[in-house]
Amino acid sequence: MDVLTAGETMMALRATGPIHLGAGFTSGIAGAESNVAIGLARLGHTAAWLGRVGADEPGRLVTRTLRAEGVDVSAVPRDGAAPTGLIMFEQRLPDVTRVQYVRDGSAGSRLSPDDVAAAPYAPSIVHVTGITPALSASCRDAVAALRDLARDRGARLSLDINHRPRLWTREEAAEALAPLAAAADLIIASPGELALLDAGGTVETIAARLLDGGATEIVVKDGGAGARSFTAEGVRALPAHSVQAVDSIGAGDGFVAGYLSGLLDGLDVEERLRRAHTVGAFAVSSRGDWEGLPFRDELDLIGLPEGAALR
Repeated sequence: MDVLTAGETMMALRATGPIHLGAGFTSGIAGAESNVAIGLARLGHTAAWLGRVGADEPGRLVTRTLRAEGVDVSAVPRDGAAPTGLIMFEQRLPDVTRVQYVRDGSAGSRLSPDDVAAAPYAPSIVHVTGITPALSASCRDAVAALRDLARDRGARLSLDINHRPRLWTREEAAEALAPLAAAADLIIASPGELALLDAGGTVETIAARLLDGGATEIVVKDGGAGARSFTAEGVRALPAHSVQAVDSIGAGDGFVAGYLSGLLDGLDVEERLRRAHTVGAFAVSSRGDWEGLPFRDELDLIGLPEGAALR
């Protein structure tokens, strides 16, 4: 297995208009970690997703969709005591999406260290986010178990800070994420998210401290300006692709999938950043969390002249 990731994936409902007017919905799935797994599978890597779903139709939708995308879900338990979580998207303005969750007490929030212990995988990379430990105490323990699994099975640990302020405070996030960051080989964050790990530091000083502590790489996403990679060899920066943004939801997950793909393929830092930007550009160019993520033979489509037709 190239990558094992874990977290909560929910049934997603996307409103076709204002919800308060009785708009219709289209259904699908959404979850940061499963978005990454789908992106990796489309790029030709083997990826497994671990999480709990309810013994309900939304749970079947989650596992069926991931399985159809080539993601291994064979270790996913169906929880008969809690429902699959729900997320609703409402595009209130052309460039403003309102997100509402129905996830308190969900099956996904009951992920536990026992679920991790039962996972049969020997991955090259274990990927976690700052979302999962915010969901519950058992989820925090499960992420700690994933950290230990990476160490015990010789895998690299990848951490996407991915701070969600509606789930917990910055102080709570900092306390929970500090030990994860200390154990991670790769840390991906925006400048604001990186500051969770050291409120008084700059991007440069925080990255230096993390590298001194054992991390091999810190990747800082600077939005439309691009991204920077900090390693022991120095700092490399690469601008993002200029594309027409349709839906920014899932762009960060696409970036992560592209970056991990580059690591697995042994690309150098600049090429890893280039692939990450390319996958992220596909994500923002289409609606949905993961639906527009590219297959490997589509990576070269970004950068073609406007109006190009492939005949």
